[in-house]
Amino acid sequence: MLKLPPYRSSPARLVAELNPLDETGNPKKKRGLILRSAAELEEFKEMLQDEKLPKLLGIIDKVNPEVKAGRRGKGEEEVIEL
Repeated sequence: MLKLPPYRSSPARLVAELNPLDETGNPKKKRGLILRSAAELEEFKEMLQDEKLPKLLGIIDKVNPEVKAGRRGKGEEEVIEL
């Protein structure tokens, strides 16, 4: 749960953040999926159940380079060979 500060005409509000965890229990991403309401959750559920999504993600997996499990240290460069 996060408390978002007021922004322009929007008041401060509470939101739920969904963020997958790695093997050690740390968040995998800097920011997760922010849900502001039950209606937003339903919208995301509908989008995630789209039959085209697994095919799209399969194509993206083939295009993107494989990510190694460890974190890169300072000064290390990632090389992508084409």
